Amino acid sequence: MILHAGDVGGPSILAALNAIAPTQAVYGNVDDPHDPALARERVVTIEGVTIHVSHGHELGQPTPELVAARYTGDVLVFGHTHKAITRRIADRLIVNPGAAGPRRFHLKPSVARLTIADGRVECETIWLAG
Repeated sequence: MILHAGDVGGPSILAALNAIAPTQAVYGNVDDPHDPALARERVVTIEGVTIHVSHGHELGQPTPELVAARYTGDVLVFGHTHKAITRRIADRLIVNPGAAGPRRFHLKPSVARLTIADGRVECETIWLAG
């Protein structure tokens, strides 16, 4: 499953991602919030682990601490800053996968891979060429 934290880039990107795996996406500040394929937030449960996905722009300048204070779930995924980060706060994992598109803000493109096994969640940042 692909969970996209916003700034999708249009229907063709979603179609390409859905060709790889079922994709659930939220809208970011550069997406059309009226696109029916995009939601303000998504909550999915996989193997008993609840994952909340939002873009983060609704928090202004999101940080793991702000995301943890605002949302519930075992794993909280956000975007907006384009800066990859993984942080544990208490018993929750907060993840910003970075941005997989063209390099912006002098940040290297990246995605994150969550692995869920036996109720435990691990996260790996995967750095992309770019």
